[in-house]
Amino acid sequence: MRPSAPSWIRIGLLFGVAAVYLCLVGIVETFRKRWIVADVMGLGQAFVLVCILAAGYVTARRTAGANALRALVEGTGAGLLAGALPAAVLLVGAVVPLRTVFINASPTLYALLSMGLTPPRGSLALLLVGAAAGACGAAVSRVPAEARRTFLWGVFAVLLLSIFQELLQLLLQPRGLASAVRNLLFTSDGPSLRGAGGVCVLTWAVGAAWTLTGRVTHKGRGLLAPGGPRGAKVAVVALALVGLLLIPIAGGLFVAQVMVLVGLYILMGLGLNLEVGFAGLLDLGFVAFFAIGAYTVALLTSRGEHGIAHMSFWAAIPIAVAVSLAAGVIFGIPVLRVRGDYLAIATLGLGEIVRLLVLSDALEPWLGGSFGILSIPKPVIGGWELSGPRQLYYLIVAASALIAYVAWRLQDSRLGRAWMAIREDEDVAQAIGINLVTTKLLAYGIGGAMGGIGGAIFAVMLGSVFPHSFQLLISINVLVLIILGGMGSIWGVVVGALVLVGLPELLREFGEFRFLIYGIVLVVMMLYRPEGLLPGAAQKRELRVEEAGTPDAYLAVGA
Repeated sequence: MRPSAPSWIRIGLLFGVAAVYLCLVGIVETFRKRWIVADVMGLGQAFVLVCILAAGYVTARRTAGANALRALVEGTGAGLLAGALPAAVLLVGAVVPLRTVFINASPTLYALLSMGLTPPRGSLALLLVGAAAGACGAAVSRVPAEARRTFLWGVFAVLLLSIFQELLQLLLQPRGLASAVRNLLFTSDGPSLRGAGGVCVLTWAVGAAWTLTGRVTHKGRGLLAPGGPRGAKVAVVALALVGLLLIPIAGGLFVAQVMVLVGLYILMGLGLNLEVGFAGLLDLGFVAFFAIGAYTVALLTSRGEHGIAHMSFWAAIPIAVAVSLAAGVIFGIPVLRVRGDYLAIATLGLGEIVRLLVLSDALEPWLGGSFGILSIPKPVIGGWELSGPRQLYYLIVAASALIAYVAWRLQDSRLGRAWMAIREDEDVAQAIGINLVTTKLLAYGIGGAMGGIGGAIFAVMLGSVFPHSFQLLISINVLVLIILGGMGSIWGVVVGALVLVGLPELLREFGEFRFLIYGIVLVVMMLYRPEGLLPGAAQKRELRVEEAGTPDAYLAVGA
């Protein structure tokens, strides 16, 4: 057998290929105008630099048992290799017309890679930058974990400042202190050197203070007053509520619209989490309950030709919840004995049946067919119409808080424990006296009711409903946000919706590349944090025990 190449060579080539890929698909050029530091470094160049830094960092981490000098040398070599591949592209592009094959291999890209130098000098500069960045990545990996974590958070804060600079400048438009902060952080082109450095240093200071506070709290836990931790929690919750209420005022119309969309997915996620996360019942047709809630409210409130009762939203929503709950129970009956992948296929079929029914010609006189139902009035409270995103935002927040409270109370109730027993093993659950039929139907019914509330608010938000608004992709997105946030976790649903739905909408200006980057992040997360961002305790225990494989690890995670 041939001896394999040293690990630093493989890692350097891997990250070098990643850097070349980012260049040739157009990401580096697309993000060139988004400055990290105005007129110094753009976000596109930073992506290449991050690949090189990561090569040195990963290499040094792989040689953690070796001495520091060896780790530094191999990290430098990996960074040099990672920078050599973009340098090779720069040299080849100066001789061969690569743009005939790679449309993004443009003069602009070459200028970015060469940093304004001639191709030979630019390639040499890339090699030097690669070696220096690889050495920096290796050095960062050798510092203590707490210091390294604080440093990386500072770098991450600067990247966030660059990515969301337009949104932050919009939020800091008012005069006074906000305007002063805006002038401190940004120039007319982007973040200033003073602003980026200040954000980095401030993040480091907060991280260091947080670490120190955690140590003091851990060591002096027995000396804390009984009301201390509770008072701190109340203060944090109060600040979070104030921030939540100020979002549509401070963020403007666009942010309010994005948060309304996030709220709809939170409502659906809480309902599906009850089925999948609590009871282990995989449901790929959950969008059907969303559609049923929307069509029920549309039929009862519409002022158009398909309206049947001309009711107010507040009178119609309890009926929509009841209809969605009944639909969940009815849909659950045919799949009571189905498990696993077959359950997913069966629920997928049920969801498609609902969409095809509302789209059919046979039901067009009642449901509008492909033309949908129009003229749905907005909710009215005491003469105040909830017409725009800013007003509907508060309706979404109230509904999400109510549903989250119900889910939280159900989680540790007798019914919630029965759901979790079914999730672990249906046969054992039945053997200890749990009625599988009733428990499963309650999961489908209550989850469907929660999804129906989201559909009801969706109908009044748009003022119309159409069959094409209830595609299979919605069910998949809701399931993905639960997995991303952490199955069985209420807070995980919220975080998953913010990351999966909110971030792509806020980054819409970057076009289709936002989905490419987002997909890469999802893959990396599934590899290194499969339990999700904020998983439930049981799910986290299960996944970590499989990795550790020892009872001691199980007890450690459970603690």
